[in-house]
Amino acid sequence: MSNFNQTIKRRCTNSVKWDAVENVYGLQDASDILPMWVADMDFAAPAAVSKALQEHAEKTVFGYSFVSDEAVQAIVDWQNAHHDWHIDKESIVFCNGVVAALADSIKAFTNPGDKVLISPPVYPPFYNIPKSNGREIVSCPLVEKDGTFIYDFEAFEQALAQNVKAYILCNPHNPGGYVWDEATLKEIVRLCAKYDVVIISDEIHSDLMLDGSKHTPLAKIAGDEIDRIITCMAPTKTFNLAGIQVAYMIVPDKEKRMLLEAVHMASGQGSVNTFASVALQAAYTGGSPWLNDMLTYISNNMDYVIAELGQLPGIHINKPQGTYLLWIDYRELGLDEKEIMQRLLENGKLALEPGSKYGEEGCGFLRMNVACSFDTVKDGVQRFKQALEQ
Repeated sequence: MSNFNQTIKRRCTNSVKWDAVENVYGLQDASDILPMWVADMDFAAPAAVSKALQEHAEKTVFGYSFVSDEAVQAIVDWQNAHHDWHIDKESIVFCNGVVAALADSIKAFTNPGDKVLISPPVYPPFYNIPKSNGREIVSCPLVEKDGTFIYDFEAFEQALAQNVKAYILCNPHNPGGYVWDEATLKEIVRLCAKYDVVIISDEIHSDLMLDGSKHTPLAKIAGDEIDRIITCMAPTKTFNLAGIQVAYMIVPDKEKRMLLEAVHMASGQGSVNTFASVALQAAYTGGSPWLNDMLTYISNNMDYVIAELGQLPGIHINKPQGTYLLWIDYRELGLDEKEIMQRLLENGKLALEPGSKYGEEGCGFLRMNVACSFDTVKDGVQRFKQALEQ
């Protein structure tokens, strides 16, 4: 059984979360900074994954390899068991990460100069990947209502009508942690079909459902429009395997799979590495007990943070339906982002993510990662309070 209370020392391990803070935040010395920013857990991976990787390492020969039939079947079985989604093995296309999947999809299904629609605040690569590939971003912001975000479908349709070629959906939503309901997803599909828009659905957080929330894969409810949907998924966020770098796309349409394969060939991409396939299979076949326990632990961490920080004047936090990330509203403090970040880093010695990283609509918010031991969470809360005392 996993010990989520264990505080694992991660400094000096080439960890982006712990060892790159100086570069990310422009600090001379970050040795006393507590990092609760990037979406990377401080939990040990499931024992089933570690065991499988150790056994594979003992083989000593690591030549060219391919993804095993067992690993492919593990994906099919996982989607069936956890999301009641029945997929064909042939629809699976492997890649090194969901961000890579976004880039491959942009290259495969749009051309330079084409318009790509996004709904901020949202994960930064949704902006960066299309732009860096010569596409034009069309932004249709989500609308804040009663502490959550919703779609303004009138504005969404007006945006689609601007000759948009692809829409990137974040399902569940990052950074807000919202799990889109079936009615919302069906309306997205309907409008994108009306304007013949390909939907690239980032569903990497789909397994991180809290307190009984249920994820609905977009393609599952798309009906006759399923062929316009590219679903991007991975075990890496679910089981804290980001350094393994393995992801996959569910692509029902054969012609679109061929376009993606052409992109892979043009960029010299091969199969995922031999350890990635092993980790994926082990996670999906033996990781469920670990995941269930972890989600309970995360939920309790969130309840504590919300109860403690929610007492501070000017701070508001809604518990997310999914992910292990809190979206903290500090707008009533009257501080601009530069000032609150300075207070957090200098007075609190705490590194959180500034909301503007997710677009203008994120200004006035902070993102906090609570996928860590309860002792670390308590430390983070005290540091946050210390930062605001002055």
